[in-house]
Amino acid sequence: MRVVISEFMDGPAVAELAARFDTQYDAALVDDTARLHAALAEADALIVRNRTRVDATLVAAAPRLRVVGRLGVGLDNIDLAACRARGIEVIPATGANAQAVAEYVVCTVMMLLRGAYGSSAEVAEGRWPRTALSAGRELAGKTLGLVGFGGIGQLTARLARALGARAVAHDPAIDTQLPLLRELDVRLVGLDELLAVADAVSLHVPLTDATRGLLDRPRLARLKRGAVIVNTARGGVVDETALAELLRSGHLGGAALDVYAEEPLRAGSPLAGAPNLILTPHIAGLTQESNRRVSSLVAQRVIEFLSG
Repeated sequence: MRVVISEFMDGPAVAELAARFDTQYDAALVDDTARLHAALAEADALIVRNRTRVDATLVAAAPRLRVVGRLGVGLDNIDLAACRARGIEVIPATGANAQAVAEYVVCTVMMLLRGAYGSSAEVAEGRWPRTALSAGRELAGKTLGLVGFGGIGQLTARLARALGARAVAHDPAIDTQLPLLRELDVRLVGLDELLAVADAVSLHVPLTDATRGLLDRPRLARLKRGAVIVNTARGGVVDETALAELLRSGHLGGAALDVYAEEPLRAGSPLAGAPNLILTPHIAGLTQESNRRVSSLVAQRVIEFLSG
């Protein structure tokens, strides 16, 4: 059987696959559609990250394809209907990068609340902005609003609680009797209430028809003055133009975005130059440790599927 890997995968996991199957690992395939389609002509399995578009055209180019392994959690780059129609199994790395994302969220919320980490150049030049940077806020005692309370949201609540924050969550799919709610003292609320009470908001929802544009201009404006927002979910969930305007007006205290409606973020984006804004290139779930966990989990599950 043949396995094709079109984006970066941890070396030991690739070796594990190669020990069992004819394996082609070429992280440049994602940028060469013709070569990727040619490689898939006899492939039984394809392993991707978030840039390879597994659409109907790709599926048609892979007549033997039986399984797609996703080195991550989000599936918006995979046409699930096209895969279902062909009986192709889709295997995400559910849970394997949760620690990395939760740590990113808590870290960036603390950075945004404190507001003290953007002055290195000034201090190095002999300036001393001590007064300007003496009004930062602590995470302890603040309310963290989690939009989505799956595995990553739950771990984020746990980490934040250890630092003295309390959490509220909005997730219609969560059982109100979930024991973890009581364990972490998390209250389930409606989205509008969450936005009204939260000092910091973190997004943990997939991009679907129901969540696209979820935090539009009116909802962003409902956030309390000085609140901060972190998005590690999907870019289309937040209105980027409205967010930039609310940062510039001073209504929002800060924001951190790791995902965007269009990736890479285009030059001249409304976000460019917005104050108190941290931008990272879709790496919240990527650490040395999470890469090993994600790659190992997907490799094992693909091996199990093909060997079954």
